[in-house]
Amino acid sequence: MNDLSLTDRIRRDLLDGYDEELEMEIEDRSVDEALRGLDGPQDEAAQSQRLAYFKQLFRLQRELVKLQDWVAHTKQKVVILFEGRDAAGKGGAIKRITQRLNPRVCRVVALPAPNDRERTQWYFQRYVPHLPAGGEIVLFDRSWYNRAGVERVMGFCSEDDVEEFFRSVPEFERMLVRSGITLIKYWFSISDEEQHVRFLGRMHDPLKQWKLSPMDLESRRRWEDYTRAKESMLERTHIPEAPWWVVQADDKKRARLNCIQHLLDQFPYHEVERHEIALPARERHDDYVRHPVPAEMFVPARY
Repeated sequence: MNDLSLTDRIRRDLLDGYDEELEMEIEDRSVDEALRGLDGPQDEAAQSQRLAYFKQLFRLQRELVKLQDWVAHTKQKVVILFEGRDAAGKGGAIKRITQRLNPRVCRVVALPAPNDRERTQWYFQRYVPHLPAGGEIVLFDRSWYNRAGVERVMGFCSEDDVEEFFRSVPEFERMLVRSGITLIKYWFSISDEEQHVRFLGRMHDPLKQWKLSPMDLESRRRWEDYTRAKESMLERTHIPEAPWWVVQADDKKRARLNCIQHLLDQFPYHEVERHEIALPARERHDDYVRHPVPAEMFVPARY
């Protein structure tokens, strides 16, 4: 599938994490300069690919800002679900979508396992309070489809619960759409081999080891069970009002760009005209005296 050695692929995965910091510090006008200053050997082809990725990412993120402004201006209600196997890249795509957006307009919901009270509620009840009002975008990092995936495979619910979910979820989603919500569902798809590489990368990166939970490791063992659960889920919940969109995610960077471009294509958004901003002059008063801050209150300047 891939001519790169296992070591090279793990290195590429680690490098992708470091690029995230670079993304937050540079603008598209300085990409060439920033990339030239990166440490480590870079062959020309790899450097060119990274440069192309950054340029496209920043272009798409500018469009996401326009989409955000349009959603807020027109009072749209948007829900985007991100599902997929562990290490499929859902979190990375979500981060790139939200990186430069206003958290008051666009927010991420990543619910923990249900508590004892929530387990006795109507299944969808704990998700409903997080749905958007007019002018908001909500991204679910895993969603009510937990029931069709991890809960089913790991035995956290019965097959009767799963069947009830499959009966209910199409009606639940149609109800959301009738209420004026735009519902978009993404499944991030990676191969068996690529998940193996990414798990190895997390195991050997101290900054990412927290991402490997016992549940993640168990999901690796039960790859085939998750495949069967995914196939059943897609077949039974792919409805015209809220279809599934599969993102090929073996290449993280391409997956992000493709997902963001597809997301933008779902809306007839346009640039919202902004009022011209004028910075007011600061008032100055002769009787104002700025008091000194006691030296013991300062954070030590160690760097």
